[in-house]
Amino acid sequence: MRPILSGPRRDGPRSQPLDALIAELDGRLDGIAAAHPGHRVKLASSLAAEDMVLTHAILSRHVDIGIFTLQTGRLHVETVGMLDTVESRYGYRIEAFEPRPEAVARYVDAHGLNAFYESVDLRKACCEMRKVEPLNRALTGVDAWVTGQRREQSVTRTELPHREHDGARDIAKYNPLADWTEADVWAYLDRLDVPVNPLHARGYPSIGCEPCTRAVRAGEDSRAGRWWWESRDTKECGLHQNVATSDSKQ
Repeated sequence: MRPILSGPRRDGPRSQPLDALIAELDGRLDGIAAAHPGHRVKLASSLAAEDMVLTHAILSRHVDIGIFTLQTGRLHVETVGMLDTVESRYGYRIEAFEPRPEAVARYVDAHGLNAFYESVDLRKACCEMRKVEPLNRALTGVDAWVTGQRREQSVTRTELPHREHDGARDIAKYNPLADWTEADVWAYLDRLDVPVNPLHARGYPSIGCEPCTRAVRAGEDSRAGRWWWESRDTKECGLHQNVATSDSKQ
């Protein structure tokens, strides 16, 4: 059996020099904020590495982009602890959106607390309840949202553009790190001393809910630990569905 990763893949390929990446990212975020002025755009943060890149780029430069997270009720304690870490470092409290208690109760009563292991449909129903519905509330009244998705992360994201149209909510969606590599992400975090989720050092390049995330082994893609019992082609939670490309990959 292949060993569990001992930490992030810092020695992989780089897309371009770090100074150029930083300047490009700052320009992208400034452009997004300018296109949607008046607190009309938000970053959806999972509190993992990519989203901490964006959090630092936004908060350290006071870019007019709000930040929220989805507190599903099943997160690792390390992930929840990142809310306090961000507030301590940047003086900003990330807004947390939780699932509706009555919806959780109905699901658990009907199927059981961990029914998501039983079928893709039950797993997607859990994600809908704990992630998608809270996301819809978080995005009420905004014109656009920002994510930390990257093309390199999995087979479901290889064609990811920098800008999409979110058809489910009829708003713009931006992926400013779409063309970044994992090594790019960690070069940024290391250079700027950005706080990171402790789970990354334990073989978790992608972090979701605790019962649905395992450590990744050498040679696996970065999202292999998410819903590991499913086919690799179905492993999205629904947050990033129903979008149409509105520009090229470049």
